[in-house]
Amino acid sequence: MEFIEGRRAPPAFKNLIWVVMQNDCIFCKIISKEIPTKIVDENEDVLVIQDINPKAPIHYLILPKKHIQSIAQLESSDSQYVAKMMLMARKLADQTLKSDSFRLIMNNGAAAGQTVFHLHCHFLSGKKMSDF
Repeated sequence: MEFIEGRRAPPAFKNLIWVVMQNDCIFCKIISKEIPTKIVDENEDVLVIQDINPKAPIHYLILPKKHIQSIAQLESSDSQYVAKMMLMARKLADQTLKSDSFRLIMNNGAAAGQTVFHLHCHFLSGKKMSDF
């Protein structure tokens, strides 16, 4: 399946906007449902999954559905995805937490700990986190 960023789909699919997906990206495969996973929440632009290696009792990954390699590759036209990731974090907090305490982490580049090169945000909660 070929996706093209920013181009409108053919008239038969007039309400669809195509997005870039990378064939070798595990998060793109999860987003396209090629790889099964535990989906926590989803909207038009963002998918939330459980982290398979949790660092807290609640550890989700918030993924934009558009493939963006990292923060360093963000374009100004990508701002909607980042904003919707932050709004999803607020929604997760409202729906799943008894308090408003949570941590968001975004790593940029291998030296900073990024292991999957698809922009994502770690949403952590459920324990006191003072180790920063």
